[in-house]
Order: sequence, then structure tokens, then C-alpha cells
Amino acid sequence: MKKVLTIAGSDSIGGAGIQADIKTMMTHGIYAMSAVTAVTAQNTMGVKSVNPVSAEAVGQQIEAVFEDIRPDAVKIGLIANEEQAEAIAERLKFYHAENIVTDPVAVSTSGHALTDTKAYQEIAKRIFPLSRLVTPNISEAEMISGEIITNQAYIIIATQYISKKYNCAVLCKGGHFGENADDFLFANNRGFWFNGIRIKSGELHGTGCTLSSAIASNLAKGHSLKKSIYLGKQYVADCIATAFDISKGSRPLNHMK
Repeated sequence: MKKVLTIAGSDSIGGAGIQADIKTMMTHGIYAMSAVTAVTAQNTMGVKSVNPVSAEAVGQQIEAVFEDIRPDAVKIGLIANEEQAEAIAERLKFYHAENIVTDPVAVSTSGHALTDTKAYQEIAKRIFPLSRLVTPNISEAEMISGEIITNQAYIIIATQYISKKYNCAVLCKGGHFGENADDFLFANNRGFWFNGIRIKSGELHGTGCTLSSAIASNLAKGHSLKKSIYLGKQYVADCIATAFDISKGSRPLNHMK
């Protein structure tokens, strides 16, 4: 059985963060493990609070996992502060972690800031170079690259900039931009578009967490980066198409699709 570690925040409504990651991994037949970076009080209407775990405790969780059940891949989501970024990077380097997929979470779907600008810069500097893939959405790609993205040409420019600066593959998610759900991958100095059809389903909760976890799960199984992204996008599309209509705000995905 393949194993994946998720390093991310807890979502009390269960649609994003650690909870979405574990649901996604289990659906893929993966043994899921976790290191919690923050306890958030949130629901599909918004984030009430973000309560970071100490950097020492995050590092100890990672140690506990690697000393017992070594992950075949690692998914990284919310990193709450600079100290956590430093501790996570140090532990992952120490254990020579493989197949790291980083979803650089900055702002929640409802618009709540989850980490500050200084911490975000530290995450890019320390975590991105360790990652096999980084998966920013449009607004996150703008924050990291400094580019204002107004069309697909600027998606390419921003993605190339991030990839070359931090020496990692980058998948810029275009699901919140334009008429289609097209994502752009830049890896090994080559660009590739993954075309997708936008599913009209209203506001959704947890799509980024779910995609990055699906990609990490497929990398753990030994699939190539491109195939892992393709399979991950297919999975998320199915989750969106059958999303639950049970909430007062954004709709949670059906991870058991």
C-alpha cells in the first residue's frame, strides 16, 4: 500500500484542509497520515479563526511519521507562519522526502487571509525548491510572481517565472479564470496546457486541497507528473459534478464520487 503525508490545517466543516486531503487519499486507495499546522474554525460561509500549532509541534509530527511509516509522497497545504516554514523545510530535507506537492494556500475561498505576506515569502523560499510540484491558483500566482494576470499569456509568464526562480514544476490553476477550467504546467523548461470544461456548480469549498492531494496520491502510485495531474483533474471534476447541496455557503465536494 502506498502512503502519503499531508501537512496542512484542519477544517472544522470537513470540506478542505486535512479533512479533504484524507478523504481524497483514501478514495485513491492511499494510507493517509497528517501533520496539523493550524486548527481553523470555519464553515462554508467563512473563516472565524486560524489558530496555528507551534513550529516545534509541527516538526515533531513530521518526525513521528517518517520514523515509523515513510510516505511515498507529501502534500503541503496551509503553513501559518515563518517558523513553521523553517521547521517543515528542515524536517523534509533531513528525511529526504520525495514527491512533495505544495498547494501555496494564502486566502480562503471566502476571502479570509490564512497567512501573512512575510510568511508567504518564506514558504516560497524554503518550501518551493523542495517541491516536485507547486499548484497556485491565479491570485496566488500573482502574489508569488508579482504579475497581474489578465489573460492566458500572463498565466504563462507568471508560471514560468515561479518555476525558474524556485527550480520546481508549477501548475497554475485557471479554474477561477476565463470560460474554461484550463491549467498551465511549466516543468523542465517546457509548458503544457491541461484543458478542462467549467462545470456550473456555484461557489465550491476545497477544490485546491483536493486537487493537490489527488496529484500527490497519483505520484505516490508511481505515475508521471503529467498523468498524475490529468488523473487529479478528472477526479476533481467528478467531485465537483456531484458536489453536495447541504451547506449555507460554498458547496463541499463529493470526495466519494
